[in-house]
Amino acid sequence: MRLPAALLALVLAGTGAIHAVAANSPPPPPAVATPVTPLPAPSTGSSAPAPSTTLSPSQYQALSTSGMAAHKALYTLTLSQAKGGDVIAARGTMGYEVTDACDGWAVRQRLKMTITNADGQDIEMTSDYATWEAKNGLKFRFHVRQTTDEAITSQTDGDAVLTKIGGTGEAHYTSPHALKAALPPGTLFPMMHTAAILAVAKEKRHFLGLPLFDGTDDNGVEDSFIVILDSSGPTPTKWPALSSLPSTRVHLSFFDNDKAAMTPSYEVAMRYWENGVADGMKMDFGDFIMQAKMVEFSLQPHRC
Repeated sequence: MRLPAALLALVLAGTGAIHAVAANSPPPPPAVATPVTPLPAPSTGSSAPAPSTTLSPSQYQALSTSGMAAHKALYTLTLSQAKGGDVIAARGTMGYEVTDACDGWAVRQRLKMTITNADGQDIEMTSDYATWEAKNGLKFRFHVRQTTDEAITSQTDGDAVLTKIGGTGEAHYTSPHALKAALPPGTLFPMMHTAAILAVAKEKRHFLGLPLFDGTDDNGVEDSFIVILDSSGPTPTKWPALSSLPSTRVHLSFFDNDKAAMTPSYEVAMRYWENGVADGMKMDFGDFIMQAKMVEFSLQPHRC
């Protein structure tokens, strides 16, 4: 599931409207990032070396999205915490659908959110994020459209290609303006990025750092750092199709693709089942944190 970078980036952009409406209110305090557990320092003696946070060439080539589930889900979004900024209330829904499109995965995410500022004014935000990703992870198309109070505030369209899994690539934007952006070695597209997280969890590793391209804005690739919090075997849930599957809890932090970037631009924690279905999401937007709970779920047929 490609929720974090796609939708969190959109909402972060949309909260600019809230700050504009509340221009006379005191500025919000700076966002406090969740500290990331540091990795052990490299060994200088006979002890074991620090664990790698990257994938080897053979691990990249072993990645596959074949275990992903085509499915449809609906989530309710509720305010978990307000951090004293302009946001005092928030609520919404998110629809998420993965379709097996034979040679690729078609993903559609629709977000509707109402955010109330300190002056009691409601801001209605919607976003529509649609992508197609080749099952071999080498081609990607994207369309992102966001509205605030029914006015279109942004739209981004384009496509991207990789030379190989673990290799370099290039993104091509057609809107908001035509441009090209180089993708560094190791870049993954969303579905393959999720597959990498699940593969690392199966190997009982705890940390992973990967460049990600999802097309949500025209800034190109971003860096992701994943912490595997825990893993568990099959556990009864209200969804029979998921009750027989193992799952893992993860925490993802996203950074600008800049060596000087030390603070994540946004973060999300969630539980992934081994087929890529996610639930129990806690999304940190900086000024506030939203909880996402899956209230509808169904598997979709693999027609190919």
